[in-house]
Amino acid sequence: MILERSDRPLCEVYDLAMLDLDGVVYIGADAVPGAPGHIDRARAAGLRVAFITNNARRTPGQVAAHLRDLGVAAEPDDVVTSAQAAARVLADRLGPGARVALLGADGLQAALTEAGLEPVGVTDEAQAVVSGYGPDVRWSDIMRAAVRIRDGLWWVATNSDLTIPTGFGVAPGHGVLVETIERFSGVDAEVAGKPSRPLLDETVHRVGGRRPLMVGDRLDTDIEGAANAGIDSLLVLTGVTGVPELVAAGPGGRPTYLSVDLAGLTSPQPEVTMDHGTASAGGWSATVDAGSLRVAGSGSADDWWRVAAEAAWEYADRTGQHVATGDAHPPR
Repeated sequence: MILERSDRPLCEVYDLAMLDLDGVVYIGADAVPGAPGHIDRARAAGLRVAFITNNARRTPGQVAAHLRDLGVAAEPDDVVTSAQAAARVLADRLGPGARVALLGADGLQAALTEAGLEPVGVTDEAQAVVSGYGPDVRWSDIMRAAVRIRDGLWWVATNSDLTIPTGFGVAPGHGVLVETIERFSGVDAEVAGKPSRPLLDETVHRVGGRRPLMVGDRLDTDIEGAANAGIDSLLVLTGVTGVPELVAAGPGGRPTYLSVDLAGLTSPQPEVTMDHGTASAGGWSATVDAGSLRVAGSGSADDWWRVAAEAAWEYADRTGQHVATGDAHPPR
């Protein structure tokens, strides 16, 4: 089996849950339905919770305040951002007091200062440049930074996310800028956010935990990032991952566990059995017929997703062919 089983609730198996924010805890200005209660129950069972984000715009204090507004208990020390991870990467190499050209927003500036670095303008003398999402970053500053990167200035990017959720829809993320500068300069950014491991390492360093679990909604950042860091992961289906994305996940981007939402933190993870290409769990069975996914039966939504994933992945690994989702639609 590809998905692992756990006879005990995950909150008893792991001592730290690293929760992605967008699509896991909240969507835009609203909490994911049930998320505050699920987090409270996991904490009551003894699980330490950290909130981690690739978004470098806001400070941990601002993120924590937003979480509290949504009914989620959070303090600044519970929040770890890609800006803090980038600042750690810079400080470890350059040492305290190093001057870093800043191309980003307040959250990134605060992280640099906290790490003992000196943020400066993109035209000032500097030992490196760091970039992060900032809606008010000027094109003239982007051009200046890109030329300096091309000419050899070390560059750290907070993340490479191509999209970012907004109140007006999914919009271009910082990764679009990273790709633009990389194409112009011929230089690859050193990335601190997921799926690179510095953000996860920074979270363990700040919050503690000997057996962490990454919890996210994105296969290409959260789940792949967990794999890169050598830790287990829980995929929740409250964000961007749907059936087409799930069945297309390759071996390096598949989660350890799967649940519809954060209730999975306080639940066991049942075994999915496989028999001659048919995956079964909790009253559901799934198979791939002529390249298309077929799911039949009844039961919990969690088990529907589990059998669909196992059947699709087994077929893809065995045949080397992509699986079509056909008329497979998950229950509500």
